[in-house]
Amino acid sequence: MTTQPAGPSPASTDHRRSLADSGAALGPLDGRYRAAVAPLVEHLSEAALNRNRIHVEVEWFIHLAEHAVLPGLTPLTDEQKAGLRAIVTDFDADSVAELAATEKVTVHDVKAVEYFIADRLEGLGLGRLKPLVHFACTSEDINNLAYAVGVRDAVEQVWLPAARAAVATVSAMAAEAAETPMLSRTHGQPATPTTLGKEMSVFVHRLTRQTRRIAAQEYLGKINGATGTYAAHLAAAPDADWPALSRSFVEHLGLTWNPLTTQIESHDWQAELYADVARFNRILHGFCVDVWSYISIGYFAQIPVAGATGSSTMPHKVNPIRFENAEANLELSCALLDSLGATLVESRWQRDLTDSTSQRNIGVALGHSVLALTNVTKGLGQLQVADAVLAGDLDTNWEVLGEAIQTVMRAEAIAGVEGMDNPYERLKELTRGHRVDGERMREFVRGLGLSDGAQARLLELTPAGYTGVAAQLAKEFGPAQD
Repeated sequence: MTTQPAGPSPASTDHRRSLADSGAALGPLDGRYRAAVAPLVEHLSEAALNRNRIHVEVEWFIHLAEHAVLPGLTPLTDEQKAGLRAIVTDFDADSVAELAATEKVTVHDVKAVEYFIADRLEGLGLGRLKPLVHFACTSEDINNLAYAVGVRDAVEQVWLPAARAAVATVSAMAAEAAETPMLSRTHGQPATPTTLGKEMSVFVHRLTRQTRRIAAQEYLGKINGATGTYAAHLAAAPDADWPALSRSFVEHLGLTWNPLTTQIESHDWQAELYADVARFNRILHGFCVDVWSYISIGYFAQIPVAGATGSSTMPHKVNPIRFENAEANLELSCALLDSLGATLVESRWQRDLTDSTSQRNIGVALGHSVLALTNVTKGLGQLQVADAVLAGDLDTNWEVLGEAIQTVMRAEAIAGVEGMDNPYERLKELTRGHRVDGERMREFVRGLGLSDGAQARLLELTPAGYTGVAAQLAKEFGPAQD
């Protein structure tokens, strides 16, 4: 049998316009999901990195002038400082293009930034101070601070608000369902009942602990020269207290000073941060799996979105795609964060450039997490608790009261009540492998010879009422505290 050729590849036909020329995105975060992650572009894109480099260079220029560390330096006027800082605030698409053109010549991104600033000094009456731009700096002095500013702002202004919004949504649902009884499942099997709100509150409590850790993160920075020794600084200005100037500058940027480094800031703080974000991601992943499973057994009903298609072939379906999307993006985020955390803490001797390319993926790692958070928040807004399904599940599993009965029998035996031997074994014989309804369970209780008080408590007990202090725990410890 012969087969006909499929024809030319769609990408190889000459008459088609190249998709690369159309501006099509290679990655989904810059394409399909751009709207969800766009706020991160302001902090972690290549353009944002260059703007932050300019910010660091400008502030270092001002800092050196303010402290008059070199002969001929005097503090700048307010107008000059405002003009310098406008280089940062006026950074736009034209600036990006100009930098790119300069870098084609320099073949060095930070050197292009230096020239970009120096070219603007004449217009500010600061032409004679061109040598002060990038003074005594190695590229990493600028890069580590620019990344620290960008990551800090991305976490504090984008990721944390998205995380807190998702946790707040879970918390609101937990509060609403604090007293809604639900059959638990341990190892997938019917087990001691709880409340839906309590189960959701467990995740709120866990996720809130992680957001607190992340909110308390230190963002370290250094500016100490080519090998972290201030050698060039001292050669030019031997009387200046360069470590003190370095510290005051790093802290001026709102960062924590790292006093002891090689050429590079060691990136340990990044590894700490990414481990915490990845842990948050993994907890949220577990939540998504649980919610997906609750949907699959009918505990949650999905509210159909008008006009939306649940399945391309089965009209009755509403697929839990928000939670499935979140799971996949949390996994991608964790893979990248784990890789960043593992690689960034190592550098050959004084420096290698593995961090140069890996750090450019920080925005991608956080972007997948932000996308997942957006989907979780939206997905929860499309759920409705199916109270009747939860109640029906409880009513068909009276055997879960076996735990309560055998525990009461143990207490009765300790109190001296006769006939309470082998409580676990007797309940196992009654319940294992058998469905036991309410009447059969009450008949069993009446035949045990319990004390009047113990018997009355057990006869009143139902699976829906056997939730301990679950509602109290949900209300007291479940609400998000951030």
